[in-house]
Amino acid sequence: MVTEPQLGQIVEILRGREAGSFAVIIRIEDERFVWIADGRKRKFDRPKKKNRLHLRLYDTINTEVADSLRETGRVTNGKLRFALTKFSQD
Repeated sequence: MVTEPQLGQIVEILRGREAGSFAVIIRIEDERFVWIADGRKRKFDRPKKKNRLHLRLYDTINTEVADSLRETGRVTNGKLRFALTKFSQD
């Protein structure tokens, strides 16, 4: 199990209004907070800042999303949706 959050990592939201849904880490604020988006309700341009304690980190890291974030600092909402769809099918 991965303990440190990484860019492109799939997470499940455990607390709050969106509890039970999945998202992708698009930015790491510090040791306590990360920014997440899902490409649908939570777009890349309006991510959600979440406490790491309120997330379940999965071992799955989408390399397309991670590479895009490292190279350009951005990722399309389509890539986020594709990453989550691919994760849910596995």
